Amino acid sequence: MNTPQLSVVIPVYNEEKGLQTLFDRLYPILDNLGISYEVVFINDGSRDRSAAILREQFQRRQDVTRVILFNGNFGQHMAITAGFEHVRGARVVTLDADLQNPPEEIAKLLAKMDEGYDYIGSIRKQRNDSWWRHLGSRAMNRLRERITDIKMTDQGCMLRAYDRHLIDAINSCQEVTTFVPALAYTFARNPAEVMVEHEERALGESKYSLYSLIRLNFDLMTGFSVVPLQWFSMAGITVSLMSAFFVVFLLVRRLFVGPEAEGVFTLFAIAFFLIGLTLFGIGLLGEYIGRIYLQVRHRPRYLIQAVLDKTE
Repeated sequence: MNTPQLSVVIPVYNEEKGLQTLFDRLYPILDNLGISYEVVFINDGSRDRSAAILREQFQRRQDVTRVILFNGNFGQHMAITAGFEHVRGARVVTLDADLQNPPEEIAKLLAKMDEGYDYIGSIRKQRNDSWWRHLGSRAMNRLRERITDIKMTDQGCMLRAYDRHLIDAINSCQEVTTFVPALAYTFARNPAEVMVEHEERALGESKYSLYSLIRLNFDLMTGFSVVPLQWFSMAGITVSLMSAFFVVFLLVRRLFVGPEAEGVFTLFAIAFFLIGLTLFGIGLLGEYIGRIYLQVRHRPRYLIQAVLDKTE
């Protein structure tokens, strides 16, 4: 079995309106690179005609096209993981199907790898997202870097290039929930970033709601660091010490001033603050316990319905 020089992994979820445009732009670009390649599409349980369109494309370009059909919707990062487990290329590039990351930029990532880097991230030169997503992304990038020490300028850009040894390392992991770019960064010997163009989504809708983005960042922070637990432990110690001093203060005040009721609402405010802090800590601890629970069940991370490949 021949080993292509490049594999392009593209997760697909309800992208029927833009797939043909993706094909028309992607394949000529890869043909012009002058290297052997394969394109691996992963249909992540699409409810539209995406699977049928991918089948048609496979029939047209069986020499370089492979399609993995999931049995349900397991998420973008599980789709990328499945693609990594099936790719054969010496280098792997991940690309979103919505064309917000132009496929024309693939050559730029490969040229950077030729300089000796094994992991190439990308930074969107001019983001064409809504203002709240732009601000939220910047805030989460800074918080993630402080918590995990993973330095990715633009974590939301999935146009990235990976050397084969990183793919093998990722495939050896069996994490139920993960963030693939961050996982690769932890294994990379010599990572780098390049500036790439960013386009507006021309067709279809974004698959990431505000809730999905929050959940993704929870997975990122709890999956790569225990710093949030340590922060909460320090907060608990600080509050405990302050509470002890406050109890002593109230006791001394009662001895010298006598009983008084003016501070009832202050005590209520302090009690509500402590209750909120406790609930936050329980939720944070639950995030870690939930990850352990998902992992120890040993259920399949995803189910594959079919693989379209002329060699299989």
